[in-house]
Amino acid sequence: MASDFLVFDHVTKRFGSLTAVDGVSFSIQKGEFFSLLGPSGCGKTTLLRMLGGFEHPDSGRIWLDGKDITDATPNNRRVHTVFQNYALFPTMTIWDNIAFSLRIAKRPKAEIEESVDAMLEMIRMGDHAWKYPSQLSGGQKQRVAIARALVDRPQVLLLDEPLAALDLKLRQHMLLELDTIHDQVGITFMYVTHDQGEAMSLSDRIAVMNRGRVEQLDTPAKIYEAPVSSFVAAFIGDTNFFEGTIAATDGDYCTIQVPGFAAICAYNDKKLDIGQKVHLSVRPEKIRVTLTPPPPEKGARINVFQSLVTDVIYQGVYTKYWLKSGDRSVSALKPHSRFLLDQEAITWNDKAYCWWHPDDGYMVEKFSELDESLIQTTPSAAPKGAAS
Repeated sequence: MASDFLVFDHVTKRFGSLTAVDGVSFSIQKGEFFSLLGPSGCGKTTLLRMLGGFEHPDSGRIWLDGKDITDATPNNRRVHTVFQNYALFPTMTIWDNIAFSLRIAKRPKAEIEESVDAMLEMIRMGDHAWKYPSQLSGGQKQRVAIARALVDRPQVLLLDEPLAALDLKLRQHMLLELDTIHDQVGITFMYVTHDQGEAMSLSDRIAVMNRGRVEQLDTPAKIYEAPVSSFVAAFIGDTNFFEGTIAATDGDYCTIQVPGFAAICAYNDKKLDIGQKVHLSVRPEKIRVTLTPPPPEKGARINVFQSLVTDVIYQGVYTKYWLKSGDRSVSALKPHSRFLLDQEAITWNDKAYCWWHPDDGYMVEKFSELDESLIQTTPSAAPKGAAS
């Protein structure tokens, strides 16, 4: 454990008959921006509260910088939390809010003034120092809450859904602010969210949680491009699942026979043999949609399927299509780099072709029937990337 800065070692927490966290083990490096991501009730906030000292694990240990802090009280561990509701003192000025913990610790006056002024400069709110929280916007309150938590240099900063109360534009702005603040202070950040976009934008690594366990822990790119389970594939963005059996193999590639659909050629990264079952994930942005079939390419193994466009949703940056091919519904995204300058629009009820390269599918190792709520079958049932 000496090489790892923060360690959860087989931690379990139960609330009555409910197991909120089930034997979770992972480690975080010093200075890392680490996110716990998952739907409501998956155990991520319980993990954060145990690290902060607000809950005690039923079993397992928590180590911070080589010390066992499992039984330490919140005030005896250098771990601070930024809550969703900011928790600023309404009768104190912004300057006094930030100075509060330093005054409680009876730091010298000169040190307090220097530290608070440095924090105000970092969050670019020096001109607001003598205002009260009620005079600030949501984004300004969030920055003050972060500055107050950082002013006495904790070892870990915990952020529990810190942007959930902000509107979309402000959330996008605060993502950049958080990233900049983390780079400036170099402190370990542990970020809890159910929003995939936030986690993917900020994190060095992400732990995707499901039912009290860590489903996958990896970099954002690997979690998106190489999910280990159907839950991860469906929760992190949209995807199309194809369940079938290996009908043939050819070097690094295989042919998958999918009931109610045409045979699919895929990269056989799991080295499966003929007759074995396979679950293939293909992201909508990997699938091309055209009114004419793609031109043949020498040596290329392109999956091409005739289909019927059953729904079209224009979403600004891209258009989303649902297409019926065989007995299956497939979703695809078409990005817009120009406004239909020399393209014929594809619309509802058109006969079209959907196609993708075999390398653009990914075989998931674990598939659960319980994931059906995350799998898109019709426009109304298409996953939005966030489970409730």
